[in-house]
Amino acid sequence: MFIPLHDANGLEHIKFQYVTFGLIAVNIIVFLFTGLGSEQFATATTYGFGYIPSVAFDLVSLPPEWYFVPEDFTYLTYAFLHADIFHLGGNMLFLWVFGDNIEDALGHLRFLLFYLLCAIGGALFHGLLDPGSRIPLIGASGAIAGVVVAYLILHPRVKIWVLAFARIPLRIPAWIALTLWIGFQFVMFAMAGEEQVSWACHIGGIITGAILVFFLKRRAVPLFYREVVTPRAVEVQQQSAVRPVEAKPVPRWGRR
Repeated sequence: MFIPLHDANGLEHIKFQYVTFGLIAVNIIVFLFTGLGSEQFATATTYGFGYIPSVAFDLVSLPPEWYFVPEDFTYLTYAFLHADIFHLGGNMLFLWVFGDNIEDALGHLRFLLFYLLCAIGGALFHGLLDPGSRIPLIGASGAIAGVVVAYLILHPRVKIWVLAFARIPLRIPAWIALTLWIGFQFVMFAMAGEEQVSWACHIGGIITGAILVFFLKRRAVPLFYREVVTPRAVEVQQQSAVRPVEAKPVPRWGRR
């Protein structure tokens, strides 16, 4: 539907988005590690670390050679696996554009908790709708969906640059772009058949993120109304550029 490019929304409470950057780095490293191996190795990691509802609900068991972590751990490990470079790139681009401001609004540790809980919420909703599925779920989409809805709740008026239909650059309010994106997830969820149950993971992430942002945000951060925060570097430049003009003393008998 659209590709986010830039939001020009500065940070107010933190100096750098360490958690956002760290999550992106971990996802890239995991992708490179799993992608450099053989096809057999890729299949083993997908089934061993991906979220499989039938395995998570103890309906079936994995072969011993694919059993890497306890089933409950896959509610998180699946979110760090991606099918290809486009799957990874799309998720990480959304995280880079929108994640820093959510980290700013929540704080580093609470943002990490928020991200992981949204991933769990996405997997859980996916599993509850199709508990007998033996297809592994992978990708950070559930966590990213939580970040997107949190941004919509906290920064609806911020103008963001997007690439509509992958071709047309537009600068529009965040509430327009993100409301359309979230609505699209629900439409696809309603229309998708059994082969596309991963849309349920997006919905689970959206629901989880919409609830958690109210409890994890800083008290000073308002909801549904947020002016654009000018980045500190720009703010300092503006202040140094505007200097008060010193008034010269007027002669006692007036100007000559």
